[in-house]
Amino acid sequence: MNEMAIEHKCNSIYCYPVDKKTLNLRLRVSKDDEIDKIFVVYGGKYTFGKKQKEQEMSLTNITKLYNFYSISLKVNDPRICYVFKIIIGKKTYFYSEDGLSEKYDFLLNFYNAFSYAYINEIDIHKNIEWMNKAVFYQIFVDRYKNGSINKDKPYINLKEDEKPTPKSFAGGDLKGIISSLPYIKSLGVNAIYLTPIFKSISNHKYDIESYYEIDPMFGDEYDLKELIDTAHLLGIRVVLDAVFNHISERHAIFQDVIRNQKKSKFYKWFIFYNEDKFEYECFSSCKYMPKLNTNIEEVQNYLIDVGKYYVEKFNIDGWRLDVSDEVSHYFWKRFNKEIKKLNSDVILIGENRHDASDYLRGDEFDSIMNYAFLKAMLDYFKNPDFTSLDLANKLNELLMRNTDIVNKMMLNLLDSHDTLRFYTEVNTSKEKYKCAMAILFVYLGAPCIYYGDEIYLEGGYDPDSRRVMKWGKIEDDSMRNLIRNLSAFREKFYNGSIKIYSINDLFIIERINDAYKYKLSVNHGERVKIDDKNIILSSLYEENYLNKDGFVISVERII
Repeated sequence: MNEMAIEHKCNSIYCYPVDKKTLNLRLRVSKDDEIDKIFVVYGGKYTFGKKQKEQEMSLTNITKLYNFYSISLKVNDPRICYVFKIIIGKKTYFYSEDGLSEKYDFLLNFYNAFSYAYINEIDIHKNIEWMNKAVFYQIFVDRYKNGSINKDKPYINLKEDEKPTPKSFAGGDLKGIISSLPYIKSLGVNAIYLTPIFKSISNHKYDIESYYEIDPMFGDEYDLKELIDTAHLLGIRVVLDAVFNHISERHAIFQDVIRNQKKSKFYKWFIFYNEDKFEYECFSSCKYMPKLNTNIEEVQNYLIDVGKYYVEKFNIDGWRLDVSDEVSHYFWKRFNKEIKKLNSDVILIGENRHDASDYLRGDEFDSIMNYAFLKAMLDYFKNPDFTSLDLANKLNELLMRNTDIVNKMMLNLLDSHDTLRFYTEVNTSKEKYKCAMAILFVYLGAPCIYYGDEIYLEGGYDPDSRRVMKWGKIEDDSMRNLIRNLSAFREKFYNGSIKIYSINDLFIIERINDAYKYKLSVNHGERVKIDDKNIILSSLYEENYLNKDGFVISVERII
């Protein structure tokens, strides 16, 4: 047995409580080991030496290198000790904190058993249930819809059919979104995420001049209140974009620093690496976006007050946190604590593009924008050498980065304002695009549609990914219908378990609840015969054969 491959740690993604009486456990082993069964042998912290129970674990996830065995362990005592028992043929191994052994002395367990000393309720990462059912729609506000008849419009310089530049303005606003809420609802969407709406001279508003003012281009506080209230009446949640890593050089705080230099009371709010030349850290290489020093308490307090203001006054449902991986952990812990005091159901979604498991333990973020999922989709649909097995391995690996609690709340996406449009990336192949959309909806987590995805809106890299929404000019309704159907279909299994694997050129996801197994099959090779009789959603499915770059979703009653 490959001892170097075995991994388990307490108080980690391998061992975490779901509630006061449920402890989720994972054990990683080598994919090459021919294991027959794995059991967890467990008991109370103070009785484990003399009295043990055991339950068999299930092989739940297979990646390129490893197999993961999992179990949700129901316990009566919140103080738990355990070891793993591994059966390979006629041999039995035990795995504890001392590693692998052929024997285990339970009477000495207090030295080397795995121990979750006590399940404290306050330490449990709360699952935000509405997020499990969410279907998101991201809106780049300036490019969506102009709903203000009497608005002063001289700044608008971008027409619907033109490609945007960094200085383009199309005139979209909050009233336009309000008038579009019935349309958004008709797609099956129940949550919207807006790019920043606060005062700024740019079209994207990521260089904020004032956190407490709605940009006049978009409207005012009354428009925001109307948007949120109307959305809530329609069952739609609203998440705003918080830019706390940096501000605009035009912000009054930074202007005070420019005027008074080191004498400014806000001087330490920023990070100067060359004080003599007034050189400071900023977002990327954009000097007009000076970076805030979130290491100091005054800055933390200021930004926390901003976050609380929009939760208390406008009843927003969450914050998407821009450039969140460049902001201090200490700040996010404070921010989480203060926001959750107001409303524990407010979702906090980080913009972390890489493995963010350190941020996703319940005391910082609930979720992140899942760019790793997007990368896997691009690999599968753009790279002919990336097989269905490769995709299954990769998506299983992503699930093993985080707890099941987090996986249910991940914001999964095919594109955003910061990426090329997925439809463009796959060379405007509607077949590939539909297959990717089906995977997006069936995978574990909340699917996020970027405005225009539903009408095959194209776009290259920023700013081309931020084209104007083309209202009423797209005749092909197939993607809108697919999204509606997938949204309705997702209601049936959103809380079920997931199994991901491949058979030859077929990539398969199964979602299983108490009564049914729903199976998505995506074909990435030659035509294959499909035997499932209960096909409920299909693309390029004819005469019992599934064509290349096509998918089917079938359902099977299991009780």
